Amino acid sequence: MLNRRTLLAASGAVLAASTLARPNVARAAAPFQQPPLPYDQNALAPTISARTVGLHYGKHHKGYFDKLNTLTAGKPYAELDLEEVIVRAKEQGDTAIFNNAGQAWNHNFYWQQFAGGPAEAPAALVQAAERDFGGMDGLKKKMVETGDGVFGTGWVWLVEDNGKLALLGLQDAGNPIAEKKRPLLGIDVWEHAYYLDWENRRTAHIQAVLDERVNWGFVGDQLAS
Repeated sequence: MLNRRTLLAASGAVLAASTLARPNVARAAAPFQQPPLPYDQNALAPTISARTVGLHYGKHHKGYFDKLNTLTAGKPYAELDLEEVIVRAKEQGDTAIFNNAGQAWNHNFYWQQFAGGPAEAPAALVQAAERDFGGMDGLKKKMVETGDGVFGTGWVWLVEDNGKLALLGLQDAGNPIAEKKRPLLGIDVWEHAYYLDWENRRTAHIQAVLDERVNWGFVGDQLAS
């Protein structure tokens, strides 16, 4: 398992972001290191095939770490945690660094949320979903709709915002940390995440991932932390 750690307050924006709970992702040292995949490549099949996982993790996810290390070599960013890089790069308008750091972190979270799953949602998450979406089915329905509404590449995120569940449809490397929201669940809607298995049926892919692959216990842990 990957270890939890807190975001260091290196700037005002980082201090604000540090109030958010962190997923169980490893500290990104310099050079930044891609965490191991927490299961075999065929563990998510047939919803997400071994071929897709191999390309997604081994090529795309790895590529973000490789590019981030190149971009940050010899710069102060190389001494920061990955979350700090995301916040500071957005603050300073370092778009390339933000994009690769954001995608590196997004994928760390993405793979981890399937570990040990699928699993049922804990009571506290079910209650929150009933309050904010009319139930778990309502949450899933709205998440599919939000993901379908992301134009082009991006992510759909379930987050905690001011004590309530909310959804964010973010383009490209969009990241809840940069939006100062607590991430609970993230579905990648870049085509490399689903096209080999689902072709252009993005909404069917999102629905299947929510129904068949998400460890809702992990989501509940993020909400409770």
